[in-house]
Amino acid sequence: MFEIFKEFRFEAAHALDDSAYSHGRYTRLHGHSYRAEVFVCGERTNAGWVLDLGELEALMVAAHDDLDHHFLNEIPELGPPTLENLAYFIWNRLKPQIDGLQKIAVYRDSCGEGCAYYGPQRTNTTTAAKEVAHA
Repeated sequence: MFEIFKEFRFEAAHALDDSAYSHGRYTRLHGHSYRAEVFVCGERTNAGWVLDLGELEALMVAAHDDLDHHFLNEIPELGPPTLENLAYFIWNRLKPQIDGLQKIAVYRDSCGEGCAYYGPQRTNTTTAAKEVAHA
């Protein structure tokens, strides 16, 4: 099994609800430079790759364009513009088109922050039963 990844960057503004630790700074309109990574797992095809990275880049364009230089609070499908919701939003944009989509990671490098989303949790009854038996 192989894992490949490609990243894209976008600039966007947002405002968030206040929290006990923000002291009001999150509620003011502000922007970030974001970096998103898209991870795909699979076996090599006859061509020798999991997925042509050029094809992956082309598939990522729509997600990039939905976010780049936008006010994130105005994107209804996003919800509150947190790192978690950005990762989930990108996942939902790409999953229908990419078999083997494994993970979406979104970073605010200048803040040293990020979030990874691995898709919806799949319950495997055999695995769950084994974990209970070993507990």
